[in-house]
Amino acid sequence: MTSENSNSESKIGSLRTEQVDAKYHLLDAMSVTELLQAMNESDAEVPRAIALKLPEIEKAIDGIVDRLLQGGRLIYLGAGTSGRLGVLDAAECGPTFSVSEDQVLAFIAGGDQALRFPAEGVEDDPTAGATDLKLKNVSQLDAVVGIAASGRTPYVIGALQLAKEVGALTIGLTGNPNSEISKIVDHPIEIDSGPELLAGSTRLKSGTAQKLVLNMISTIAMVRLGKTYGNLMVDLQVTNEKLQDRALRIIEKATGAVRAESTRALKEANHEVKVAILMLLLNLDAKAARERLLASSNRIREALGTE
Repeated sequence: MTSENSNSESKIGSLRTEQVDAKYHLLDAMSVTELLQAMNESDAEVPRAIALKLPEIEKAIDGIVDRLLQGGRLIYLGAGTSGRLGVLDAAECGPTFSVSEDQVLAFIAGGDQALRFPAEGVEDDPTAGATDLKLKNVSQLDAVVGIAASGRTPYVIGALQLAKEVGALTIGLTGNPNSEISKIVDHPIEIDSGPELLAGSTRLKSGTAQKLVLNMISTIAMVRLGKTYGNLMVDLQVTNEKLQDRALRIIEKATGAVRAESTRALKEANHEVKVAILMLLLNLDAKAARERLLASSNRIREALGTE
């Protein structure tokens, strides 16, 4: 073993996410009841750790919203569990908020195959992360979020370095204080939820922390972009029976209309929930409602003049 490899391994071993929690040293001897209680106790540390970092998360979201308003994109990158969670969040923004596949997107080290099958070796290549971003022509308008529990994943670091070079906004979502990623990004978000119940298994608390923060980033960004009315999901895509029913219930909640009225309006609005709501609240036809919405930055509250 070279001294370089030995030094790298010692650094990894010193990470908070790699430590062994003495509370759970008899994990293999616990009953199922005890294991459930232990996992629940361990997971409860995550929201407390996130609460300490809300100011940092707020700054990152403000920056992301600013880039999106300028026509930029939100781009996630990660490897392993971190990459899968980024892909999950990006994939759900389309049906939930009617954003295009190119407005919120994600890369995972190893490509789509790594979503189902392990491709852990790929994460050690920093050029792979940079190459993925180059293929999408990352620019100064974009916001790039690097996700890595360790805070040192080369694939993510390579991507973030390229993003910095072109002037993109950079955010690092990590699980270790003072990480390598945090030193190179504009907005570091370090969620220190402590050692894992199963030592080193960062798909547990670290993964939970990442999912909760990604929920915050995408949901709050979309709220700020006018994708909701109150807490109603008014920009959802109506693509199946369940979403059709949800859309009708949203229209009824927002307007007080009965099912027949909401059904008619949604059909005339070409299944655009926002347009249907304005039609009913302002007694407009679909064309006039759509024009009013466009003139109001696609925000229902602004279109109603009730801001």
